[in-house]
Amino acid sequence: MAKQPRILSGQVVAITGGARGIGKETARALVAQGMKVAIGDLDLATCEATAAELGPNVKAYALNVTDLDSFTTFIDAVEADLGPLDVLVNNAGIMQLGPFLQEDHATAHRQVDINVHGVLYGMKIALPRFVARGRGHLVNIASTAGKGGFPGGATYCGTKHFVVGTSEAVRLELRGTGVEVSCVMPVIVNTELASGLQEARGVKNVTPQDVANEIVDALQVPRFDVFVPRSVGTITTVMNVVPRRGREALVRALKADRVLLSADPEKRRAYELRASQSEPGLEPGDQVKELTK
Repeated sequence: MAKQPRILSGQVVAITGGARGIGKETARALVAQGMKVAIGDLDLATCEATAAELGPNVKAYALNVTDLDSFTTFIDAVEADLGPLDVLVNNAGIMQLGPFLQEDHATAHRQVDINVHGVLYGMKIALPRFVARGRGHLVNIASTAGKGGFPGGATYCGTKHFVVGTSEAVRLELRGTGVEVSCVMPVIVNTELASGLQEARGVKNVTPQDVANEIVDALQVPRFDVFVPRSVGTITTVMNVVPRRGREALVRALKADRVLLSADPEKRRAYELRASQSEPGLEPGDQVKELTK
């Protein structure tokens, strides 16, 4: 018998990196379900504009996910304004590309700060509250890059492997507490983050709306593995049982090994520049232009 979908109306959700892209579309989808939505972002002006666009049940907050105090203040403010938190969507993340041996330390540090510590902080703040209440749903946005290594994005892949592994471990630790954990693993999503990327053979890019719809579904009928599209789950399962040599041959045949490595630097320049400024503690000042060459 199919599980009865959970009613989301009236629940409180906080979404990091909610000003644009997947975060924005997830906010749109969840407010349509009747949820009270809080979006946090480093870019407060864009965050406020997004909230105004999405309606009165969406509230914007300043948030730097790499700062524990900022993250704590965000969650405290959300609960004070909207009520006890029911769902946290750890969405904030960046992807800066290039050959590993050409990657400067600041770029690697920035991705780890945002993609790893930004997720950890959210979990450390929200999960104790969920456990104390005997309910709550953690949604971590990872990537199919968290299930394999793709040339041109070594550090990014490493950060997403971290998100997948940590989510799996914490899910098992929290079994029986009433707290749900979901890990979202999309293929390339047509957002600014994916500027200049081509599609792999046989795997079409998805939209932020596609990801948002799967998040809604996972909240209604909880599941851990949230692949977008769902067919990638089957591909991943097959890849996991194929010997490494065959797996790598298949990756080459699909040209998945070229997707990140052959990114168009000119089309990515604007995004890479914005990403290089997304960790205030690491703002490189006069080195910004050097980081985007």
